[in-house]
Amino acid sequence: MPTETLYGAFVDATNSKAVIKLNEFKARPFGKPYSVAVKNQKMAEQFVELNMSAKNIYKNFLPGPITVISKSKHKVAPGIESENGSLGIRIPDYKFVLTIIEKLNKPITATSANASYKKRPYKINDILDNISDKQKSLVDLIVDAGTLPKNEPSTVIDTTLDDSPILRQGDIKISKTEGVLSRSEENTKNIAKEIWQKYENYKGKRAIVFALTGKMGAGKTIFTKGLAQAIGITETIVSPTYSLQEEYGNDLVHIDAWRMENGEELKTLGFLKKILDKNVIAIEWADRVSEEIRKYNEEAIIIWIKIEYGKSKNERTISWQAL
Repeated sequence: MPTETLYGAFVDATNSKAVIKLNEFKARPFGKPYSVAVKNQKMAEQFVELNMSAKNIYKNFLPGPITVISKSKHKVAPGIESENGSLGIRIPDYKFVLTIIEKLNKPITATSANASYKKRPYKINDILDNISDKQKSLVDLIVDAGTLPKNEPSTVIDTTLDDSPILRQGDIKISKTEGVLSRSEENTKNIAKEIWQKYENYKGKRAIVFALTGKMGAGKTIFTKGLAQAIGITETIVSPTYSLQEEYGNDLVHIDAWRMENGEELKTLGFLKKILDKNVIAIEWADRVSEEIRKYNEEAIIIWIKIEYGKSKNERTISWQAL
């Protein structure tokens, strides 16, 4: 049925059979978390623990297209929460959905109605034209509201960490861009290590993608070397300009998109599998394949790193934003 962002697939989030059925429809593995929609903050507090950071977001931005991740109280069906026991909550700014939640008096899943990695559904045919007959048979009811405005999915904010990283940016833009000046290659490596520390808790739980942008020689490979050191890789990191990809055990995948014309070439490297395997991935010249990278913003934490030349020969301005 329609929402303020796109068409969503909705089941009772407390019903195990319904969640299994939803997984079959979405063609996604059991264990990948879903966010849920509730009618208000009071209802949210039945299912999650809200810290001050979360309460501020609820107060200033909800109802609306924002998903707030908090520590779960474990009252939803298996397969809804993340591996670390957190749960994403939405309060839609859409009367039709809110009315259904109120009548049901239970949280419902808040996930897009497309199968995993398929086209975003802004009309019913976007869904039906991209799923199998078996998937269609799983659908009990379709509410067709015509073609929806092409709004972005919800902004996703994780409030379980102190600095509340933005895991996906939607139409509501919450600025988290940070930047610092580097005066040497060693500085650049240390900055990479500091940024890694902000997200290392997600290692093994979600794919972490460092999307590196900047002119030739700006320091993208140097940044990746610092990232590798922070992870604990002792091998020599080399630029994969000609090989396109280097892998360092199960710890780091290093990709260079300089010679790629589009995201299709990223696919041929098995990018989807690397996302599903929850790898740490550094992609140089990420702006060349940005559209393909952004397809995985539900599955991965994507940190965009911009490295620019400074005033002097060795100076670099490094800014980053998690989307």
